[in-house]
Amino acid sequence: MAEKRIIPLSPVERLIRDAGAGNVRVSKSGSNALADILDEYGREIALEAIKLSKHAGRKTVKGEDIRLAYERVYRGSR
Repeated sequence: MAEKRIIPLSPVERLIRDAGAGNVRVSKSGSNALADILDEYGREIALEAIKLSKHAGRKTVKGEDIRLAYERVYRGSR
């Protein structure tokens, strides 16, 4: 990963624990791996959302841009 990760590890650890109903332990490498993946996905969605907002003539990225970007980037590739 070329850029510095933005997503902190503690929320990622909580996410993993919540997914396992609290009955799991989380290693540092597991948290790091998921944080890197979430950061990469987030950046891809954000870049697409920025393109969509610019196309609409706006400087502000709205929730609808994020949702549409997610659909275009990930749902369309399945």
